[in-house]
Amino acid sequence: MSRPEDNLPPDLFYNDNESRKYTTSSRIQNVQSEMAQRVLELLALTLPSLILDIGCGSGLSGEILSDTGPMNGGPHNWVGMDISASMLDIALQRDVEGDLMLADVGQGIPFRPGTFDAAISVSAIQWLCNAESSDVSPQSRLSRFFNGLYASLRRGGRAVCQFYPKNEAQKSMISSAAIKAGFGAGILEDDPGTKNSKLYLVLTVGGGNMQGDITGVVRGMTDVDIVDGRRRVKNGRKREEQKGSKAWILRKKELMEKRGKVVKHSSRYTGRRRGPVF
Repeated sequence: MSRPEDNLPPDLFYNDNESRKYTTSSRIQNVQSEMAQRVLELLALTLPSLILDIGCGSGLSGEILSDTGPMNGGPHNWVGMDISASMLDIALQRDVEGDLMLADVGQGIPFRPGTFDAAISVSAIQWLCNAESSDVSPQSRLSRFFNGLYASLRRGGRAVCQFYPKNEAQKSMISSAAIKAGFGAGILEDDPGTKNSKLYLVLTVGGGNMQGDITGVVRGMTDVDIVDGRRRVKNGRKREEQKGSKAWILRKKELMEKRGKVVKHSSRYTGRRRGPVF
């Protein structure tokens, strides 16, 4: 069976007809509800929070956030982002409680640093592994997404993304992009080896009580693959970079991306000194 993301970009695939079919399907409603509940469980929020719903669609997951009772740390306020205007139109018709934004998360997360306490995503981020044009790569879209997400979360904040990777290469590409952005990352698999297998990417932002350690979220859980590729400074000293060098330029560009800014793509010519002009 072909995957939706292999056929069309999400804004074209989820037209009025597909969006209505997705939202009114009782099977999809049940699956979406179960996954949203699982995502909330992994977030382990104890107080009402402001949550970013990435790929919110017609607001099925957002309703779970709004309906969470005080005994479970809710109710939560949320902001939903989606690239499909048809999905968001149905969300408006359903009168969901969250705020909605039409946006492509592959271009970044356009919010001020530290805006959100947490973020969730259900069945969305695998779409970022598909580029619609030859001048845009999946790696660059994932980089902009995770750098923007990292910046938008407060220190000690968490994000949980349920996703369906096509293969191990996509799984690795997604987790590597999250780690490169600065997240502590762990992958949790429910019902491994079955057709009902679900993957959850659990992310933490350094600071707070977590101190950037993903094991604080998934400690004691089974079937968890913990990945931490963050670089450590040896002997407590950083290597000095000459201003204007390629390393200095790349570090500055990475810093700007983490702040949610759009920067030019790097190439083999980045930082190369030009000869004199006659």
